[in-house]
Amino acid sequence: MGQKHGMSLHCAGRRLTVVALLPALLLVLGAMAPLQAQQPPWAQGRPPELATSPLAPHPQPPAPTPAKDLPIDKIKLPPGFKIEVWADMIPNARSMTLGSRGTLFVGSRGAGNVYAVVDRGDRREVKIIASGLQQPNGVAFKDGTLYVAEISRILKYEGIEERLDNPPEPVVVYDLLPKDRPHGWKYLAFGPDGKLYFNIGAPCNICLPPDTHAVIARINPDGSGFEYVARGVRNSVGFDFHPETGELYFTNHGRDWLGDDVPNDTLHHAPRPGFHFGYPYCHQGDVLDPEFGRGRSCTEFAPPLLKLGPHVAPNGMKFYTGRMFPPEYRHRIFIAQRGSWNRTQKIGYRVMQVELKLGEPPRYEVFAEGWLQGEEFWGRPAYVYVMPDGALLVSDDYNGAIYRITYAP
Repeated sequence: MGQKHGMSLHCAGRRLTVVALLPALLLVLGAMAPLQAQQPPWAQGRPPELATSPLAPHPQPPAPTPAKDLPIDKIKLPPGFKIEVWADMIPNARSMTLGSRGTLFVGSRGAGNVYAVVDRGDRREVKIIASGLQQPNGVAFKDGTLYVAEISRILKYEGIEERLDNPPEPVVVYDLLPKDRPHGWKYLAFGPDGKLYFNIGAPCNICLPPDTHAVIARINPDGSGFEYVARGVRNSVGFDFHPETGELYFTNHGRDWLGDDVPNDTLHHAPRPGFHFGYPYCHQGDVLDPEFGRGRSCTEFAPPLLKLGPHVAPNGMKFYTGRMFPPEYRHRIFIAQRGSWNRTQKIGYRVMQVELKLGEPPRYEVFAEGWLQGEEFWGRPAYVYVMPDGALLVSDDYNGAIYRITYAP
């Protein structure tokens, strides 16, 4: 009996010890859970062996850079071209569109603002016409109305150019878009069919997205007629329509954490709705994803028109429709590459050009470079825009600046 009693006391002691340790264990587990939950979206899909990798997105500067401090003499262009700072002090300047009265409207991502840039001849006056929005990257203009894309809704500002100093209240055009913040910022453009096109990015680095994500979609200007145009598009934040055929071309950001040189970011051509471009099963047209590509073939999907380079971050793209540049530039595509972060040696930070010729492979080469000096960058080209006089504007969201590229032989 005494022996049994002693065993009982020993077991009870062990139970008491466990009970005593339980609060400490709960504290440890409680501390671990937030750490797991706090993993940033850009780290999703990172393999365990790269858990200590120093690679991470580059932080934004705390404020824009004044024009006098921008070393634009470092920018290299083809002979006959020159670059100047056209406007500065525009926090996080990104996509651009022109109003019917010559006002340049500029969206942002981190700043949450929409800007109006008024050309005063010898200077540009910058006004904030909307603030506190959720990543209003996309802007488009039609029939006197400015359209702005937030993460989950599209707004419009009617008669905006007449009221730059007292902007009207926005009218909601469409508010049924996903609310995911990863790849939630949008590009916005009117197609030749009069419809409003925009992207809905994958809510992750790599995952099997819902059918509502990793797409390009369109609506009528009044918000009706929602439909999907392209699927399997991880994150396109720039597209345009061929000046002659009206067909859609778009850039796409490839996934991260597969290595320095894989996959390439890409340029695509969607001659009609209904194509699937591969994500998350196939990357760059010929690389199956190690997880989601099992049992699949890249031949199931529409291949890219062009590989643009690994992790170059191609944002805005525009067909050149102006007449200032030499005739051979007409209808070339200009692509702003914001530059890599998921690569041990940096690449991008430049403006590229693509020449399309029927029956020939696309010709792809540098147009403007110099924002990257060795492994240090001082600017990040984000979007391009062709002005009525034929000049090419380039926004730099890192410096909060807009450059103007002109040609004079």
